[in-house]
Amino acid sequence: MIKNHLKIARRNLLKNKSFSAINIIGLAIGMSAVLLIALWIQNQYRYDNFYPNQEYIYKLMNKTDKEGSVHVHDITMPAAGPALTAQFPEVEHAARMLWSEDRLFSYGDKNLKAKGNEVDPDFLDIFQLPILQGDPHTLLNDPSSIVLTESLAKSLFAEENPLHKTVILKNEVPYTVTGVIKDLSSYTDFNFKYLIPIGPERAKKLTTWNNNSLVTFVALKPNTDADAFNQKIKPLVKQHDPHLRWSSIFLHPMSKAHLYSEFENGIATGGKIEQVRLVGGIGLLILLIACINFVNLSTARSQKRSREVGVRKVIGASKKTLVSQFLFESLLLAAIAGVSAIVLTAFFLPMFNRFLDKPLEVNWSNPMIWITGFAFILITGVLAGIYPAFVLSAYQPLKTIRGTSNKPRRLFRLREGLVVVQFAIAVILIVATLVIRMQVQFAGQRDVGYQASQLMEIPAEGGLDKNYEALKDELINNRYALSVARVGGWSIAESWGSAGGNFSWEGATPEQVSNSFFKFVRTESDFVKTLGLTLVDGRDIDYARLPADSTAVLLNETAIERMGLSNPVGKFLKWGDQDLTIVGVIKDYVIDSPYGDVQPLLVEAGNKHLYNIVIRTNPQVPMAQTIEGIEKIIKQFNPAYPFFYKFVDQHYAKKFREEEQMGSLALLFSLLAIFISCLGLFGLATYMAETRVKEIGIRKVLGASVARICTMLSKDFVKLVVVALILAAPLAWWAMTTWLENFAYRIDLHWWMLALAGGMAISIAILTVGAQSVKAAWRNPVDSLRNE
Repeated sequence: MIKNHLKIARRNLLKNKSFSAINIIGLAIGMSAVLLIALWIQNQYRYDNFYPNQEYIYKLMNKTDKEGSVHVHDITMPAAGPALTAQFPEVEHAARMLWSEDRLFSYGDKNLKAKGNEVDPDFLDIFQLPILQGDPHTLLNDPSSIVLTESLAKSLFAEENPLHKTVILKNEVPYTVTGVIKDLSSYTDFNFKYLIPIGPERAKKLTTWNNNSLVTFVALKPNTDADAFNQKIKPLVKQHDPHLRWSSIFLHPMSKAHLYSEFENGIATGGKIEQVRLVGGIGLLILLIACINFVNLSTARSQKRSREVGVRKVIGASKKTLVSQFLFESLLLAAIAGVSAIVLTAFFLPMFNRFLDKPLEVNWSNPMIWITGFAFILITGVLAGIYPAFVLSAYQPLKTIRGTSNKPRRLFRLREGLVVVQFAIAVILIVATLVIRMQVQFAGQRDVGYQASQLMEIPAEGGLDKNYEALKDELINNRYALSVARVGGWSIAESWGSAGGNFSWEGATPEQVSNSFFKFVRTESDFVKTLGLTLVDGRDIDYARLPADSTAVLLNETAIERMGLSNPVGKFLKWGDQDLTIVGVIKDYVIDSPYGDVQPLLVEAGNKHLYNIVIRTNPQVPMAQTIEGIEKIIKQFNPAYPFFYKFVDQHYAKKFREEEQMGSLALLFSLLAIFISCLGLFGLATYMAETRVKEIGIRKVLGASVARICTMLSKDFVKLVVVALILAAPLAWWAMTTWLENFAYRIDLHWWMLALAGGMAISIAILTVGAQSVKAAWRNPVDSLRNE
């Protein structure tokens, strides 16, 4: 039977080459899109989801609940981790991690920088990273020990054995290499190249509950109920510090940390998972469009095969045999399309990776990929072919042989409905592409509140911190810089990473004191001038020249508004035991997400822990000359360190990467959806033109113009696209409104966005159908009427 099915299927494929090609191309493109999306989703789920004991690893989260306003973040109290280990037998290990830091490595005549973390020794026990060299039980037990990744070890030592070698960090502190671990997977949110233990001096300071300064990881013992444990540790913070009555901690599975990073009322509700769902939904919609094409073209061709069905039924073919025949043809087409889709996926994967932050990793030797691919082809073939198979097999032999129409009216309604669904999906994707791109553009044009151009940052490391004043004078005297400032934080364009609460001031209500919460940054002098900020009132901090400014602070407009202060300059602000004086008010500027509201900001004076040197470069000097000159000056004061710099405007632009990626993906898949829809529309228009060839010939003989015939053939399809637009408009409006609610700073939706998307869809449909209509209208009527 299979041999007979294959023979008939081959004949039908070759007999109807154009329709077969349209079906195969449409299915192949749809399946290839789904394969690419499935690979992307699979890689997203791989993030930090590959550790040997991953089901027991958690990230400790910090929850504050003030006046019903719940906030959750992963920056925790230093004392929380040790307390969990000491007080709860369910905890196998707990380890703290301090911020990633670029440090200079020196070994012999080699000097290079690498990013790493300070951690508690139990960190390696929690994550069980593959150890290539060293004793796994003692890797970080000594305060002067260091563990390197394989690539960093090779960069430093080449072919030498790195164990027990001594490296110098930051040109000051010697560390002994006690181990080498395998390089981290690209699908992890960790980014370290080395690990060192938290030093004894720093560990003494990390015993407090009243500040949040690090990340904590916890491994529970097997068979521990995490939900019950979270209830058990809920009062822990208040037990150790009654003043923190609004704070609590809980465990969040490490395997979900990447995808579920946003919380609502203390419950993980979203994050990257929303993007995964959106892209996954788009993939399924594209496959649906491809399957709709298959169904439409198969049922459109049904009249041509009705006589075949009639004759086969007369000679004894059962309905079951006919259904299996047509399903076999569908599966054969799906198989050809599936193989083509795999080829397309492999070919377009490098181009697809350009849209992504991290390239997709595909292990083609993994048998599960091929098993899943086979199942996918099988399911697609069955779903696409099951309806046409039952429609074709249901034809009555007497009617088909007589030439009486077998075509039920519902068949046309279904076909029309499927075309409407196709173009409704295409319209929704067009609207999504427009809105995403406009939202990114809108946020990109937002006034950030400072002059980002001509602003350069270099790390205040090595000799630069000690010789800052001399460095500053050299840069300005040589005309490479107009102004220079030292600030805390790693970049102007990023959130400062520091925040504090419980401020009080004259006239503050208890509720204002309880809810006071400021982002803050430390600076020495020339902060306003260097960043190009707007000073609304008062003056800049000048701690370098005015020692009395040790208690001076600047506040932004949002902070003043939240505090309810009028004439704030000269007023006092109390933070714990420290009395601060407001010397100036600066206009709001973006210090975090470009899509979010501006947060209250406090700029405090100080000359310690200033990690960043900000340079306002001279626009009158060519940038290449400026960079070369700054590098020479830096090398004079800091010869051991490689020269590193970044431009603030370029760094700020990276904040749009995720949304730009979504916009690019939406555009790509919108184009695919439109192409597949038009492919199906072209096939239907071709078939309709073929079935009405004699009618067209008669109309031309009777004087119908080419334009009139084109209108006749096109209007029904255009009507369907208009109906699709009407149905898609409210869905697209709702979907984009829901998406935009994630952004505090966002565009407004307008009717013209839907009109533009609809106009594009209608224009594309007219061009697709019109091309075939014109071809049919120009055909010589003699050819179509010759055998009449």
